[in-house]
Amino acid sequence: MAEYRFSTTWRVDAPLAAVWNAIYQVDVWPDWWKGAERTVEVECGDPHGVGALHRYTWKGALPYRLSFDMRVLRVEPMRVLEGRASGAVEGDGRWSFAGDAERTIVRYDWHIRTHVRWMNWLAPLARPLFKWNHDVVMREGARGLAQLLGACVEADGRLYAPVAGAPAVSANPYTTAGKNMTCRPEKI
Repeated sequence: MAEYRFSTTWRVDAPLAAVWNAIYQVDVWPDWWKGAERTVEVECGDPHGVGALHRYTWKGALPYRLSFDMRVLRVEPMRVLEGRASGAVEGDGRWSFAGDAERTIVRYDWHIRTHVRWMNWLAPLARPLFKWNHDVVMREGARGLAQLLGACVEADGRLYAPVAGAPAVSANPYTTAGKNMTCRPEKI
């Protein structure tokens, strides 16, 4: 099995509650996150979602899809969302949130091992491509979140802004559209 550690940080010009709700509601990710092809709740969790099992299918820029299950292990509203993956990949994912009524910092840490034979076989040579593909998926998430929330999102030194005049991706009650948010990337 090949092992990977990825870390992505998004700086979002939107309230913490809006960003938390967008990430927490995984069932609608395919509506706004290009690359999240399908999310299905397989098992329900407790009232906060702990114990829930979701099946994800992801597609990046490379010509393959990854499907795996993710069990929710920890939910601390507005702070942490953690899960354990099994299937094509195995490992742990953790969303960490910090922010206030105007700006949110979100970090996703993904520590996995692959169980797909061809990926493991190619890992010594293709590891940089797999990392690039993961980064593409996460940048598409930043782009989709910007549109969903009507806010600017900075990721990997790139700034994503909602398309002027375009409606939010869905009827999102947490949108910041119309609140005169400005893009102001900063390094933290």
